[in-house]
Amino acid sequence: MDWAQLDLNPKVVAAVKRANIQSIKDILCLSGSDLQRLTKLSSSDVQYLHKTVAAVIKSDPVVTALQMYNEECPFPTQNRKLSMGCPVLDLLLGGGIPLMGITEIVGAVYICTEDTFPNKRLQQLIALQSMLRSDVPADIVNDIKFGNNIFIEHVADVESLNHCIGKRLPILLSRGLIRLVVIDSVAALFRCEFGASDSIAKAKCLQKVGAMLHHLSHQFSSPIICVNQIADAISDSHMARSNFGSLSKVLPALGLTWSNQLLMRLMVSRTQLCVEGKFPGDNECTLSSGTVQRRMEIIFAPHLPQSFCNYIICKEGVRGMKEAGI
Repeated sequence: MDWAQLDLNPKVVAAVKRANIQSIKDILCLSGSDLQRLTKLSSSDVQYLHKTVAAVIKSDPVVTALQMYNEECPFPTQNRKLSMGCPVLDLLLGGGIPLMGITEIVGAVYICTEDTFPNKRLQQLIALQSMLRSDVPADIVNDIKFGNNIFIEHVADVESLNHCIGKRLPILLSRGLIRLVVIDSVAALFRCEFGASDSIAKAKCLQKVGAMLHHLSHQFSSPIICVNQIADAISDSHMARSNFGSLSKVLPALGLTWSNQLLMRLMVSRTQLCVEGKFPGDNECTLSSGTVQRRMEIIFAPHLPQSFCNYIICKEGVRGMKEAGI
C-alpha cells in the first residue's frame, strides 16, 4: 500500500507497519480498541487514522435526507425511475419503474414467447411519438429513429433464454444501445419445460435467471420488466394468501421462488366498465367505441403502499385515469 497518499504522521505510519497491517481495508476492518492494541497508538491517533483512511476509500459523498428532499444533490441510482409516459401511472408508481431491480407485470393477455411480436402496433406507436411528446418540438421527434434502438429476440427454450441474458444482452447494454429490457413472458418457457415433478430443477433455473437479470440491472442501471401469466388458485387457502384484491381467485405463475426475485409486482386486469366519449383529462387520447377500462394494482413493492389506478389502452398508448384508491 502507498502510504504517501495518506496525510498521516510518520509515527502513525511506522506503528501501522510494525503491526504488520498490509492494506487500508484492514484498518477499517479493525475496531478502534483493536488498532490501539496492535499499534500501541493513542485513542486520538487511532480515530484520526480511521477518519483519514475512510476519506481515501469512499467514492461517493455522504448525502443527507434533507439534501435529497431539497433536491440539492442527485438521487442515488437505485431511487431513480423510468417514466411510464403517463403522469397518472407515474404518480401511482412513485415516479415510474425503478432503474434497478426486476419489475413484474402479471395478468397480461399478450405473450410474446408464444406468438409473433406485434410489430404493426409498435410502428403505430412510433408514428405517434410527435403527439405523445408534446413537450418536444415535432421536427426533433420526427428526426429520431426510434426503431433503431429496439431489439427483438425470440427464444424457444430456457437454454436460449439463458444465452440471451448471459451473452447477448451484456453486449447491447455495454455498448449503450439499449436501456430497458422486457421479457414477455417469463412463465411460458418454464411451464413448457418443467413438470410438477421437476420443482427443484425449475427453482434452480428461475434463481439463475433472476440472478443474471439482477446483475445486469445493477451493472448498467437498466430496468428489467418481466411479464408473467396467471393461474387459478386451487384452494381457499391459496386465495386467502394471495392478497390480490379484485383478482383473489388467481395467482401469478412460477410460485414463491420467482416472487423472491422481484422488486415490484404489478397486477393488470380488465374491468366490466367501458369509457365512452372524451377520456378524462386527456384531449389527445383517441377512444374507440366500447374502450374497456382496466386496472393496475401494486401488489408489493418495498417503496410503495398497496394501491391502484384505472387506465385505458388507446391508439396513442396507455392512459391512466386520475381517480385512484388505496
